Amino acid sequence: MVQTRGHSFLIDTTPELRIQCLANHVTRVDAVLFTHHHADHLVGLDDLRRFNALQRTTLTCYGNQTTLDTLEGMFPYAFHDNPDYPSSKPQLKLVCIDGPFELWGTRIVPVPLMHGTMEILGFRFGGFAYCTDVNHIPDASWRLLDNLDVLVLDALRRRPHPTHFNLEQAVQIARQIGAKRTFFTHIAHELPHEATNTELPPGMALGYDGQVITVAGPDRD
Repeated sequence: MVQTRGHSFLIDTTPELRIQCLANHVTRVDAVLFTHHHADHLVGLDDLRRFNALQRTTLTCYGNQTTLDTLEGMFPYAFHDNPDYPSSKPQLKLVCIDGPFELWGTRIVPVPLMHGTMEILGFRFGGFAYCTDVNHIPDASWRLLDNLDVLVLDALRRRPHPTHFNLEQAVQIARQIGAKRTFFTHIAHELPHEATNTELPPGMALGYDGQVITVAGPDRD
């Protein structure tokens, strides 16, 4: 979750979304940004209906067209009227991302990334960028990651993987990007947290559940 200018942007709706929101005292979501259409990034969608009730408004969900089509296929009751489904359901609006856009004064820059052979999206907010589930950064995307204060980057495990950076690759990519601080995410259990952190270069560390990172200058490009 990225909080700036008094608004909260949720990235993906993971399977344990309700649990994470309760554990981290998340009481407001103003928009949802989807990185891609894999189940571990989508299937918590129904939990958004609580925010509809709290805020008394429809939530807008942003993603590429493949992700939006998958959401409609997985959760048809949330997007289509059905008299046989009278229960409460999330009230959502889908918007296809076709370039940088602005929400409540915050500029959001989508960063095209590769997850195996599939193009997905990372997101940049000022000096902060979030790039998960990635094993290749296209040439045109490197400039979108210049001059970062904080980078969050995929680093699945030590062994190579066909659709994720392993730790060695992630460290190399992080060095090339050159953010002031880098935190690795999408971490498998085979990376013990404290021991792995002692091996990492200065300015790099494994992320952890509930971590809060403060970044100055949210309006920087």
